[in-house]
Amino acid sequence: MSTDIHSELHAELAERTKHLQKVARALKEELFGIDDIIDRVIESLRAWYVLPQLIGRPVIVCLWGLTGTGKTQLVRKLAQQLGFYDRFIEVQMDGFSHGSGHGSRGSISAMLAESGIVEGTPGILVLDEFQRFRTVDGNGNDAKVERYQDVWALLSDGRLPPALSMLGEIESSLAYAEYEQDRDGPADKKKLKKRKLHLAPWEAREVKRCLKLPETLLQIMAWKPAEVHARLRAFRDAQQSWETDYSKLLVFVSGNLDEMYAETAQRVEDCDTDADIFHALTKKLSVIDVKKALAGRFRPEQIARLGNNHVIYPSLNRATYVQLILSICDRYVSEIQESSGVRFVLDAVVYEQIYANAVFPAQGTRPLFSSIHAILSATLVNAALWALERGAGGGDGDDGEPVWLTLDASVPCIVARFRKARRQFPVALELNRLKQRSSEDFRALLAVHEAGHGVVYGVLFGRAPQEIKINVASFEGGYNSYEQRKTWSKENLRDRICVGLAGRAAEQMVFGSEACTSGASQDLLQTTSLAAQYVRHYAFGSRFSRTDVANDAEDNLNTDLEATNPEIEALLAQEHARALALLETHTAALMAVVDALMREGSIAPGELAALLDLPAAPAGESTDAYAALLATFRARKGHPPIPAPEPGPGASLPAVAARVLRALA
Repeated sequence: MSTDIHSELHAELAERTKHLQKVARALKEELFGIDDIIDRVIESLRAWYVLPQLIGRPVIVCLWGLTGTGKTQLVRKLAQQLGFYDRFIEVQMDGFSHGSGHGSRGSISAMLAESGIVEGTPGILVLDEFQRFRTVDGNGNDAKVERYQDVWALLSDGRLPPALSMLGEIESSLAYAEYEQDRDGPADKKKLKKRKLHLAPWEAREVKRCLKLPETLLQIMAWKPAEVHARLRAFRDAQQSWETDYSKLLVFVSGNLDEMYAETAQRVEDCDTDADIFHALTKKLSVIDVKKALAGRFRPEQIARLGNNHVIYPSLNRATYVQLILSICDRYVSEIQESSGVRFVLDAVVYEQIYANAVFPAQGTRPLFSSIHAILSATLVNAALWALERGAGGGDGDDGEPVWLTLDASVPCIVARFRKARRQFPVALELNRLKQRSSEDFRALLAVHEAGHGVVYGVLFGRAPQEIKINVASFEGGYNSYEQRKTWSKENLRDRICVGLAGRAAEQMVFGSEACTSGASQDLLQTTSLAAQYVRHYAFGSRFSRTDVANDAEDNLNTDLEATNPEIEALLAQEHARALALLETHTAALMAVVDALMREGSIAPGELAALLDLPAAPAGESTDAYAALLATFRARKGHPPIPAPEPGPGASLPAVAARVLRALA
């Protein structure tokens, strides 16, 4: 008998595992660019799905990412594929969920009770827009929380206590009604006959939920006050049944933590940053970045209840956007062919221009969907009508002669060709229009300024900028994009100031000091701030104290700010002079970059690297060679390097520590 049970269990586990693999494949076919995310989510819920009897507390998976990266879509499709859509509840944590009004008192437990999730059985709960539910305000003080206060108990162990205060209110309401009736004397028979229901619908719902009653709402509403009191007393006496068990839930906490990302993520208008560069930046985020962002919204013990399973969505890369564009356009073409019989073939330039006018890397897929609809939907309908008038759509399936669509960005319009006929359909390519720098003078100014930044950065940091562009829509001028660094040494902080002043230096060298423009105002703001930090905060100047404005009488700071102003000004002047000297030395490279920017509007990093004889793509993170400096110091002091510890399979931490200490002795 035990063998049969074992075989049945093995077969069930194998079947569930097989189905989970099938679900993962289906999700990857439908959702582009997040295969790694899907794999991690599937692995996180494997035990919950395959062997739910082992689960004793909710499985919590946190999904964080920028808007439009597919967090909610993944969870919904996952629930559908797993067959849990009837045991699935989605709560908008901003307080506007369906069912979170007066009846449910804004509680998670009430919404769960009204869902298809049965107590003590598996179900899926999504806590979406979690970043909008905060218990700490911007100043670190406790924020007033009116809704979903029971979420923390749920996340702790999945066992929710009854709303005893609510039951007390109902009991008091009934008692007061009886008191009023007794005080006013016996009611006449007509009024007494009318009063068949003693509880309001929402009161009956709370009683049914908290007391876990099998009776219908109408039956409970008809109970006389004495019956309600008796049920409440019995419930209080049987405390072992108080808690509601949702310990077998799979809980997805989902939201946007934009502060995790660089400043670029805050620029909703940014359509110019390369998607691959932004993708690489967001790929570097970790669980530590998540917890730091959460610390501005929640108390430490609440952050702990979210656990450590934080899945971070990177922004979509270029390949994913291209795949999405191809897929969406194919769907539009298929739908118009199915409805009209006209087969369209899109030229590659159509896809290219959709990418150029629809992708905002920090905003995910939603702007892309909107732009494709605006560019293609009406155009395909009008082109189909035009083509039908000329005999298109007469063939069966793919045998019909196609209508060819290309795009002329200079007009701008989509051009339809069928046989010898040709027709233009105007389209709006707003970003193309904004990116055009029609004034030759303005292009020359931008090219010189941005080339100055780029060349000096390459010379000082030994790598080309990630991007240099002057044909942009989301910036007033052009821009350079640089790799981020974990730390800034005294030397490379000065280099950073020099790079920031190199745009103004290039203007002065090429156009003369009298023709320098106000375009460097933002550069001056940033470099002045850096120079002030260099002197006042990092102790890289003549003084060693932290110099700052005191906000509190207890702040132990050097507040003599005025004494540091001459040193800050001198530092800026020195770095501006150094930028001028570097540009004079590398004038040929500067002019080559200017020519490329004037001609193409941008220059590839590899091309600039070749001009300055730099590595095309340096490996590793941007940081100084501190390991080499440490090795040099060891050699100079005659101190041997620490040997790599080689603990055995069963070696304990103290044993490893002892081995290292012996090596140091």
